[in-house]
Amino acid sequence: MHPRDQTIFALSSGRAPSAIAVVRVSGAQAGFVLTTLTGKQPAPRQASRRLLRDNAGQPIDDAVVLWFPGPGSATGEDVAEFHVHGGRAVLAALLTEISLIPNARAAEPGEFTRRAFENGKLDLTEAEGLDDLIHADTDRQRRQALRQLQGLLGDRARDWRERIIEASALIEAGIDFSDEGDVPAELRAPAMKAIRSLHEEITDALAAQGHSERLREGLVVAIAGEPNVGKSTLINQLARRDVAIVSPHAGTTRDVIEVQLDLDGYPVTVIDTAGIRETDDPVEQEGVRRARARAEEADLVLWLVEGEQAVASDAMRSLRKSEGAGRTEGPVWVVRNKIDLGGAGPGGEFGISASRGDGIPELVEALVKFAAEFFGTSEVALVTRARQRDLLSQALDSLRRSLELVEDGEELVAEELRAAAYALGRLLGRVDVEDVLGAIFQKFCIGK
Repeated sequence: MHPRDQTIFALSSGRAPSAIAVVRVSGAQAGFVLTTLTGKQPAPRQASRRLLRDNAGQPIDDAVVLWFPGPGSATGEDVAEFHVHGGRAVLAALLTEISLIPNARAAEPGEFTRRAFENGKLDLTEAEGLDDLIHADTDRQRRQALRQLQGLLGDRARDWRERIIEASALIEAGIDFSDEGDVPAELRAPAMKAIRSLHEEITDALAAQGHSERLREGLVVAIAGEPNVGKSTLINQLARRDVAIVSPHAGTTRDVIEVQLDLDGYPVTVIDTAGIRETDDPVEQEGVRRARARAEEADLVLWLVEGEQAVASDAMRSLRKSEGAGRTEGPVWVVRNKIDLGGAGPGGEFGISASRGDGIPELVEALVKFAAEFFGTSEVALVTRARQRDLLSQALDSLRRSLELVEDGEELVAEELRAAAYALGRLLGRVDVEDVLGAIFQKFCIGK
């Protein structure tokens, strides 16, 4: 039996113990599972209280069950849900009983959502939005993911694809009637008008995104500088808890420490790096190497100096990537710490006291403003993943070539339009996407 023909089950709620746990079952045997454990099948889409019993007739739990016959279910298959008390023993007994049902097996990560996709309940962009929604840590991430789940990109892509196919049909009709005088020209004109309009719309959609894909991962800010200037104290201030060891001894931080922050809904990862200096200690050398590597990848570097100490410009510049390598390097902000011990820096620098908290609100406000500018128009972003951007770019390139080739023959234009429609089909997951499905759905949690 093919795995897709088997009935799958999994715990779909949080890890036990919990007040209530939800176990989902999807597949042809879902109704049989429900009847076996409860004695009779409840009315569709109505919560029913049932005593669950094992195959020996012994009670498992007093539960609430739900029955969703396909195709009117989340996966498009028959689905049963068991809402039980969330103790480990209850769940173990229930899952054991379900596993004894013929052709029932534990679900793999993302398998419920994959079945929903394969049964036409959602397209691939909506599935990606669901995954992003599950993993959203901030309110802005949640809103962006929810828009994708509700079809923000999918609906536009379906409309674009339908219009490309309509234009392609006109072009190909012109090829079929090429011996009918002015008929091909009459068909070609509305087709090329539609193609130009599509080209403009997709161009605008790609140009307006800014760093919207990065909202899923968050902004990366590295705190760097020489040893013992207060980097760990600063990250503790930003995190409002002790995540780094604070010590007056140089070289305390030997590795890279990360903390996830929510700054006004923007996800920000702040990295506390090892103090950058020359050292003979092999362990500290490794810490410095890792610090340089992470700072090179950061979107923003906070270079910490002590009081009126001169900025080590060579060391600061060495953290940034060489020109033309990788993504565009981010700026470096000079932050003068311990202003209680010395004076604040000149204009354009930040003066703080990491130990007392002076200047921290102003620094956080600047970070929020930087994040807002960095993520740009992500509030209305269509594109949230590199895969989506790449396929939209492929479709756009094919549309551009079709406009350039119009004088060379309808056959070449038709071929480019087929390529554009194919790229949008891959974006939606409706044509030839088997190679990417595993990579997408295996990142889902089990039970979703």
